[in-house]
Amino acid sequence: MSETQNPKPVAGRSKRQGCGRVLLFLLALALLPWLWRWGVKLAYAGEMFAVENVPRKPVAIVFGAAVYANGRLSPVLRDRMETAVQLYEQGVVSKLIVSGDNRESHYNEPQAMTAYAIGRGVPPEAIQPDYAGLRTYDTCYRARHIFGVETAVLVTQVFHLPRALFTCANLGMRVVGVGADLRPYRGAEWYELRETAATLVALWDVLRRQPATIMGEPLQLEINE
Repeated sequence: MSETQNPKPVAGRSKRQGCGRVLLFLLALALLPWLWRWGVKLAYAGEMFAVENVPRKPVAIVFGAAVYANGRLSPVLRDRMETAVQLYEQGVVSKLIVSGDNRESHYNEPQAMTAYAIGRGVPPEAIQPDYAGLRTYDTCYRARHIFGVETAVLVTQVFHLPRALFTCANLGMRVVGVGADLRPYRGAEWYELRETAATLVALWDVLRRQPATIMGEPLQLEINE
């Protein structure tokens, strides 16, 4: 074999190594949403409680979800509201911020949430609707900058709590969470998959720290300590 043939195997190895590095990079990129989701869940696991042992806070922030015709709450939202009512009844919180979507005149999550709480015996003055909680980031941002909330209990399902805690904490609030899982939910696998992507988006949101989609004048909450 002549000396001029020796570089060929070396060149082949270099090419294979380059392809291997590219594949590893692509694999890491594909796994990033799952790794970030796992990291956030791990970081905030200690801030998630049951209704029976959650620390007392002045306010509970209840995140909106689907509302059906005639203001009927979806199972996910009904369980969030039922959990929030329990927190109020047990004296854990003295105020409920019910935050959800009201972009369309025929669709009003906070109104339906308020009606449910009042129907369960919570006085209207203990409820603060937030009609511009279009998504988790908006709810957290408005809680801090419109309603002046500094510390709160977040009420939502366990699949959503890590992202909610991460977002609110990184917008300047001291928060704990209560899981509102009162039943199995149809489509639970889809919720988890969606949260994997949404948790990565939440990182981008808190890095940008843009104002919520809809703002307004600050509103001081009246809270009975």
